Amino acid sequence: MKYLVLIVGIAFMLASCGKSGSLVVKSPDKNVELSFKLVDDKPVYSVQFKGKDVVLPSAMGFELKDKNPLLGNFEIAGSRTSTFDETWEQVWGEKQFIRNHYTELAVYLQEKDGEQRQMNIVFRVFDGGVGFRYEIPEQENLSDFVIMDEVTEFTMAGDHNAWWIEPYQHDRYEYLYTKTPISEMDTVHTPLTMKTNNGLYITLHEAALVDFASYTVASLGNNRLKTDLVPWSDGTKVKTGAPMKSPWRTIHVADKPGDLITNYMVLNLNEPMKYDDISYIKPNKYMGIWWALHIGKHTFWEGPIHGATTENSKYYIDFASKHGIPLLLIEGWNPGWTEEWYLDAMHEFDFTRSVDGFDLTEVVNYGKERGVKLIGYHETGSNLINYLNQIDEGMALYRDHGINDIKIGQVGSKMNMKEWHHGQFGVNYYAYVLNKAHEHQLAVNFHEPIKPTGLRRTYPNLMTAEGARGMEYNAWSEGNPPNHETIIPFTRLLAGPMDFTPGIFDVMIKYREGRRVHTTVAKQLSLYVIIHSPTQMLADLPEHYDGHPAFKFLLDVPVDWYDTKVLNAEIGEYITMVRRDRNSEEWFLGSLTNEEPREFTVSLSFLDEGRKYRAEIYADGDDADWDINPTPVKITQMDVDNNTQLDIKLAAGGGQAIRFYPL
Repeated sequence: MKYLVLIVGIAFMLASCGKSGSLVVKSPDKNVELSFKLVDDKPVYSVQFKGKDVVLPSAMGFELKDKNPLLGNFEIAGSRTSTFDETWEQVWGEKQFIRNHYTELAVYLQEKDGEQRQMNIVFRVFDGGVGFRYEIPEQENLSDFVIMDEVTEFTMAGDHNAWWIEPYQHDRYEYLYTKTPISEMDTVHTPLTMKTNNGLYITLHEAALVDFASYTVASLGNNRLKTDLVPWSDGTKVKTGAPMKSPWRTIHVADKPGDLITNYMVLNLNEPMKYDDISYIKPNKYMGIWWALHIGKHTFWEGPIHGATTENSKYYIDFASKHGIPLLLIEGWNPGWTEEWYLDAMHEFDFTRSVDGFDLTEVVNYGKERGVKLIGYHETGSNLINYLNQIDEGMALYRDHGINDIKIGQVGSKMNMKEWHHGQFGVNYYAYVLNKAHEHQLAVNFHEPIKPTGLRRTYPNLMTAEGARGMEYNAWSEGNPPNHETIIPFTRLLAGPMDFTPGIFDVMIKYREGRRVHTTVAKQLSLYVIIHSPTQMLADLPEHYDGHPAFKFLLDVPVDWYDTKVLNAEIGEYITMVRRDRNSEEWFLGSLTNEEPREFTVSLSFLDEGRKYRAEIYADGDDADWDINPTPVKITQMDVDNNTQLDIKLAAGGGQAIRFYPL
């Protein structure tokens, strides 16, 4: 990793005090202001952005099991302010070089009497928001303890509109988003994004979630929101001890929704990379028999139309090799798959043997000869007792076959039918598996994951994850409505990369009567720019790509980026983004809309000045419509430069994708 700039300034003194006696610090650009004070000996913070209230004075602290709470009886024993400025390089990502620039306020609290326990709160104030965490230092009167509740509040300045999904449901994060005022919310997942009446966009999330429960957001009424830690099965929240550092609680704020996307505070609040050898980590595109399994052309389990056969694998390898697609995912190759594999029943899979009809060594060698490597797959069924008993042998099998990528699924409402995926148990499980994968030189794609919190900076083999409703819901449910892809860039995708599995050209799904994909084909192309993932699936069947002129865009579009910009956006309505390839001087544009057709003009000022570019445009056909005519794609070319004003026309439920390459 390259650290290009490092400027650190530290002042061991009290932060500036406002008229109310608050400790006040501002972001480097002075737009974000954080205030901290004690009210009746209790810690309280507030946040403003450009003079507008973002978070009104809000409570902080913890309730503990069988101990006095860490909520009040405090005095400020000291404080420290500092500034930090660096530019660091991502191993892979949506932007190669990221600036990490903030002002920090550390407040040292101690109880005034009694046990005189200590609790520190550290705030980092960025140009686009605030992150803060609790630190419990090692001390005589507080060693091991159990957190029963975190009382951190976010008191909003109004009854903002919010996009949200409920936690504590069978399918974890895999639900459609609801838009309501926060007064109509109950408890919801993060990232939670809100739009205020005075033109601000606010997102609540967290960073560096390690050995802690993830938090959901509970609504207390009167615009008061509060952390709600996901519990263990015994009702406790976090089992820990001093010294302890909580995850960072993050508050993102912007004038424009697109600025939420290009805010890298969550990444910056994570630790630098901890791995030495990362030579096996390679962003790339892949194919798989995955979509055929969901639409019913093939089955996960053995039978007359079993998908994971040697013959079928070779068919996919031949197609991938012909088109230079380097990776192939095969699911269902190992014993344990049945028609009821997805039920909560502590289902048992075998991770070292192949089923009849599939020869792993033969398929691997066939792929090697043709330049196609396999992606391994471990489906645990959330029976982690069974999985962890076999994890070393299962991962070693892949390593011995030269496989460096793995998808790991945790289908099931609870882990071991007992613990939430997003509680402390799940958080620690995913961390263990990720580090185990690194030992075996495997880059990981988690399905049924814990939400991303920026840990990919520290552990870059955490490539991508599911954690939302993806493409498969179109195959066997009512499907994702056309506005779904206009919401997730401002909610789930603010957390990190997603394995959404786009690229379906047969949007009417000929193998599954009564089911369909609710987009145009051109919108499927645009998703490769809009939805960031360093491992992107070309999800449709080879027969639907073969000979299709729009398939060229899927072959051309990269997965690893030098820069990202949002040209226009409105949550739930539309979004237009451009990204520049990390390994060339090409730019790619993606634009998509909800159920409404749209026309707008965008500036190409992001292109290099003084250079001509060829634009390869993949647009909705003139009469395209997601509902009645979703397949037409109009492909044209034109020469442009950074002075060009480009007209974009989107069909209802449609999209547009453009490749710009220098002439």
